Amino acid sequence: MSAAFRGALVAAALMAPIGAGCGDGDGGAAVPGPGVAPGTGDTLVYALAGRAAELDPLLATTRSELVVTRQVHEPLVESLSGPFGDVRGQRGLARSWRPSRDREIWRFELRHRVRFQDGAPFNAAAVLVNVERWRSLPAGRALLGALAAADAPRPDLVRFILSRPVGDLPRRLASPRLGIVSPAALRPHSGRDAELRQVDRSGTGPFELRERGAGTIVIARNASWWGTPANLGPALDQVEFRVVPADLDRLALLRRGTVQVADSLPSDAVREIRGEPLLTFVRGGGSGVLGLERSVRGIDSASAIESLSEAWLTTVGIE
Repeated sequence: MSAAFRGALVAAALMAPIGAGCGDGDGGAAVPGPGVAPGTGDTLVYALAGRAAELDPLLATTRSELVVTRQVHEPLVESLSGPFGDVRGQRGLARSWRPSRDREIWRFELRHRVRFQDGAPFNAAAVLVNVERWRSLPAGRALLGALAAADAPRPDLVRFILSRPVGDLPRRLASPRLGIVSPAALRPHSGRDAELRQVDRSGTGPFELRERGAGTIVIARNASWWGTPANLGPALDQVEFRVVPADLDRLALLRRGTVQVADSLPSDAVREIRGEPLLTFVRGGGSGVLGLERSVRGIDSASAIESLSEAWLTTVGIE
């Protein structure tokens, strides 16, 4: 990156509005300047601390795996806000839900006109296949142990039938590990004891898997995502995940501008980040510190596994 260009970025960063959500008042969401538009070819480069070996959401266990698969596979329950400072929240695949009086039966109404990236329709039948998979595999039973059965009174309605009262079922169904997958990608298609055979194009999410290598994964904007007509993004055309195991190496790449996001940094990295006018950070729990270029907006938490459909760049400066 040239000194002149870097200097221009410094000036832009110093003039940019600062929002809430970042460590000690640093960074956060801001209203974009003129000329910033969604889908303009922007690529976000994101340094992960570990390899994302498993991209089946149900079997994903590491933070790196969950960060990547969450962009492709959406859980039934989520709350989405549009990029570019749009804070109007919308629900995801489940538009509404309500429990029975005893909290043993929950009704979920589904969003209409949603398709998986492979073209298959998202509907109650697809959810029932996923439920059968969750019930028949140990990983699913560990997350939803009280789930006894499910049925579909109509194509846009699923009822979860529980063996005991569960008051927080919507919160549990928001887990990225319960991302909905296309029945066509499962073997067998019934979902019982099923293996996810086709990872790419198997979700409904804002990004689809484009490239997968030993140290790099590239996801690209899903042009058919249901949230795009609702102005929910994605504002990025691509996200390139790079595996950089050493903390110091991730921090160095962030400081050089080679990556725009450095995941899972130790707490002592904050001192280094504060010394760089182009950088900021957000704190989290077990995930540590997330280092960011100030050009990145829409990432407000280091601990949550969030949809990057809300992320965007005010300035593109990738080496």
